[in-house]
This record gives sequence, structure tokens and C-alpha cells, in this order.
Amino acid sequence: MKHFRYVLPALLIASFVLAGCAQPTPETIIETVEVPGEVVEVEVPAEPIDKTIVEFWTTDNEEDRVDLYEAIAAAYMADHPDVDLRIVPIDEGSITQRIATARAANRLPDIVRMGIERVAAFAADGILDEDAAVATIASIGEDDFRAGPLAMVVDPATGKYSAVPFDGWIQAIWYRTDVFEAAGLDAPTSWDTINAACETLPGAGNLLYALTLGTDAGQNYGHQVFEQVAMSNDAWPFDADGNVTMNTPEMIAALKFYTDLQSCAVPGPQYWRGAREAYELDQSGMLFYSTYIMDDLVDGSGLADGGSVDITITDLAGNTGFASEMAGPNGSASYGQLVTLGIMQGADPAAQDVVKFFMTGDNYLDILALAPFGKVPTLKSAVEGWGELSDYFANYSDETLAQIAGGFDTMQRWLFRPDYDATERAVVGDIEGRLLIPTVISNIALEGIMTPETAAQFLQEQVELLLAERSE
Repeated sequence: MKHFRYVLPALLIASFVLAGCAQPTPETIIETVEVPGEVVEVEVPAEPIDKTIVEFWTTDNEEDRVDLYEAIAAAYMADHPDVDLRIVPIDEGSITQRIATARAANRLPDIVRMGIERVAAFAADGILDEDAAVATIASIGEDDFRAGPLAMVVDPATGKYSAVPFDGWIQAIWYRTDVFEAAGLDAPTSWDTINAACETLPGAGNLLYALTLGTDAGQNYGHQVFEQVAMSNDAWPFDADGNVTMNTPEMIAALKFYTDLQSCAVPGPQYWRGAREAYELDQSGMLFYSTYIMDDLVDGSGLADGGSVDITITDLAGNTGFASEMAGPNGSASYGQLVTLGIMQGADPAAQDVVKFFMTGDNYLDILALAPFGKVPTLKSAVEGWGELSDYFANYSDETLAQIAGGFDTMQRWLFRPDYDATERAVVGDIEGRLLIPTVISNIALEGIMTPETAAQFLQEQVELLLAERSE
């Protein structure tokens, strides 16, 4: 036993001094101290540890999701007491602005969970540490990643990976198979069949509307839906020679088709929340939504003011079809999302280990389990475990589940066109980040201050400006 007979007063004085300092209070340890006539235990401040701060911004910002991220962070810090891992929930729509603000203040986070559409723009801005992404993918196991997601994060300018593929989802038109069958309608897999449903569904049974259209100028929901419509008509932001092509006949036709659907849609402005509630409340017969909706079609989605939608439709999930492919006049397209973990320039090397920790074993499966339908794994080794994460899978057909599991193989985006260079991909990211498509959709469908033709010309001019800025 160590004896601290004469040291105790000095230790107590030191503890008072430390308490009055501005530095953080250190953890304490228990020391056994012998004083005249007895042996006592006292709390003694431990030596303070200089911790490495790793800031992790996540768009998984609902309370239960943040709780899990923080639990995984706590497990990491228990193994790495020299790291202070801070989880910062952020809104998906604010990423571009928040990153710009943080960059101006020279306070970029270390890790950012973000959609693939942000990656090209941030890579072009030079704020992603691509060497860190390459090293992290190698440490996890490059061969374990599915080829599609890896191809999506390659920076064409450098040939390096810009970010680490994390998870993703597939978008589709979910539709009432029972109502469609009763009305003699074909599945909404083309412009013609969607238009037929638009004309027929309002007034069928309890349905007030055929669908809910993304018309809120402040939300990117409308962009996500429109991009699939545009690709199904072979409408793209640039042609093979790099010319801006936002005012082509194909783009104008896509804008017209999309905004004409407002005639049978829930009055705007609307975005994903109103869309899913109208479908679950038996008010609309079609829903543009990602695979995230699958559990909500069983239990009812969360309401903004708390609680959940009370689904009164018998077996809504069983009476819901999945139409992920859309055929237009000049092509066919599906749409989905890849979510990545970006490691920012200036990040501490510990950030690479944190990303690996979040994508390892049960930690990764726990993240996927937060919403297994909207978090299709990018790691081959996780697919089997992912398929066992939820009993809700039993509510859907084998055909639907197979489409979801293989979704990364057929998913398309403006951003993924292989002949686009880094600058063009960055501009595509800017188009979505600046909500140009939702703005013109609102102006056509709700405000009536634009036509498809004038909207297309506006987009042409704006995208030309974005390209000029990126090319300087």
C-alpha cells in the first residue's frame, strides 16, 4: 500500500486550484490515503488528457437516430479515450449553406454524412480529403464494397474516391393496386399510364386526389421526382460536348408533363411529408417516395406535431405496388440515392478510424436497422444481415424486395452520367443545392408566373452562370 500522509494537503490544494481554472474539469480517480489513526479514500483529479476533437455532422437527424449515433460514438470513445467524438445533427437541405459558413470560418467538420449530389461539388471545391477516403475504403476492404456505389464516388478529375459509400435508397411510385385494379388502370410505369391515373383516380372511392406533387420551392423533394421524369425523356443538364441543355424540347416537355400533374394533385405547396400523409390517409392513390416508406405503410408515418398517422386502409402495404421504372417518350429511367461519409480537408486522421468503426460489424447493422428500407447497405458482407433487420419485409412481395436489394445496379441520376467531367458534376450538384428545379416548378404549377418554356430558359441561363463560375 502506498502512503500519502504528507501529500494529502498538497493534493487537496491542487484540486481547489484546478477547480478554479478555465480548463475543463478532468476526470477523477480514487486514491487510498493513510492519515493518523485511519485509512481513507479520497477523490483526486486525474491528469487531464488533451483530446482530439472529431466532429461528425449527420443528416440522420431524428432523435432516435441521433441517440444511436451518440451511443456508437460513446463506444468508440471508450476504446479511444484520447478522442472526443461529437455528433452534430443537421438538416439535409442546409448542408451547402452550413458547409459554406463553416469553410468561411475555417471550422469545417471532420466527417459529413451527405447525399452523393453534394460530393462532386465539394470535391471540385477542394474541401474533401480524397486521400483519406481512399485510405478508409482500403481499411474497410475495397472488395467488400458493391461496385455501383464505388463507381459513383470516383472523382473523374483525379481518379480517386471522393467519399465513402455508406447506404442508400431507391425511389418509386407506390400505388394502390386495389384501387388501380378496380378502376381498370395499368401500373403507373409510364407517362401515359401516370396520366391515365391522374384523370381517373380523383373521386375513385375515398380518393380526393391522384397524387401529391413536389411543389414546395424550399424543398428538394420536387427535384428528386422531376429528375426521374426528365431522364425518362432523355433530358439532361449537359450534352456530350459539355453544352448546357436545360432549354431543349425534351426538357420543356418534361416540365410540362410534371407540372400538368398538379391538376389532379393535392393543392400546394407540398413536399414529402404531405405526400406520404395523403397516401396513408386514403386521400391519394399514388406516392412518389423512396423505400424509406415501407414501415410507415404498415404503422403510419410520424406527424410533425407528434404521434403517427392512423391508417384506416386494411393491409395498406399489401395493397401497395412498387413502380421504380418510368418510361417516357424518349427513354426509361429509375432514380435513387447514395449516401456517403465525406472526410473533409483538415480532418484529424482519427476521422478515418471513426468512419471504419461506424461501418464495422454490429455498428453498421445497427445504423442500417434505424430504417432498413431506406438504408440499403453498400457492403456486400452486410446484405445478409440487413435482410434480417426487420419483420416489415414480410409485408411485401419477393419481387419488390428483389428490386430494392439490387437497386444500386440500375439506379440513375443526372450526376452519374459517365461522360460528365468533374466540373459538370459539380454544377449538377449546384442545381440541386440551389433548388433551381423546385423554384421553377412552383412558379409554373402554383404561382403561374412561368410557363414550361420560360422556366426552361431561366434554367438555361442559371446553369450557364453556374458553369461559368465553376470554370473560372
